[in-house]
Amino acid sequence: MFHIIKNRKYWYIISLLIIIPGIISLFLQGLNWGIDFTGGTILEVKFAKDVQSQDIRSIITQKGIKVSSIQQTSEGNYLIRTEELDTAKRDLLVKALENNLGKMDVLREDRIGGIVSRELLQKALLALLISSVLMLIYITFRFEFYFGVAAIIALLHDVFVTIGIFSIFQWEVDSSFVAAILTIIGYSINDTIVIFDRIRENLKYREKGEALEDLINKSLWQTMTRSINTVMTVIFVLVALLLFGGSSIKVFVTAMLIGVTSGAYSSIFNASPVWFDLKRMSSKGDNAKKQ
Repeated sequence: MFHIIKNRKYWYIISLLIIIPGIISLFLQGLNWGIDFTGGTILEVKFAKDVQSQDIRSIITQKGIKVSSIQQTSEGNYLIRTEELDTAKRDLLVKALENNLGKMDVLREDRIGGIVSRELLQKALLALLISSVLMLIYITFRFEFYFGVAAIIALLHDVFVTIGIFSIFQWEVDSSFVAAILTIIGYSINDTIVIFDRIRENLKYREKGEALEDLINKSLWQTMTRSINTVMTVIFVLVALLLFGGSSIKVFVTAMLIGVTSGAYSSIFNASPVWFDLKRMSSKGDNAKKQ
């Protein structure tokens, strides 16, 4: 049986090879912030005849206006999110849509300011911090502190991988990206907890002389089928959504695909190896104190 724990340095190297370029990209070019964070304009319109969202997007982009999302709310009704428009650009957009797609009524028009957008980002970061702290407390209570630390490190791995890839390719980041990050955290921690629970159960019936790294490796392989089946089921759904779900959910689905794949990897190849290294360092520290 292939020994995952004994080869843990290779898993760490693979993770670093993905995370480090992402961090460098974040420092050099940052993220491609969408309208939700930079501010923008929301138009709710109603067309007299049936139109397609891709036709609306094509017309708007041809006028040099940046579009964040186009969402159909009911038959003929669309919610269009664009960069912040002044009166001239707004009139240009409306006229272009009417000339190409027929009679149209503007039902609502709102503007998102930069201050509101910054508040959204701050709240997202706060939600990430609070969720990490609460998970650390919960896992420490249910298992032990080192399990909690290892789980949080694995979660941060998934967050940095997702954000780093978006930064490298300069894919647009909007509010749905934040939702995806929080969903990824929930998915990843669930998979990690299942593995940790099996390790804890096996520790109760640990054979005399059995090395800890062998016990962890056995636990990982016992949960491997479950982990693979779960992630593949989710990936199949996400791929279908990416292909047929439309442009309005593309950012969310892309982030989820990256995060779910990274989460499956980190739960198996990072969380448990990190816990093993923490326990090993703790044991060395205790032995040094006794001496």
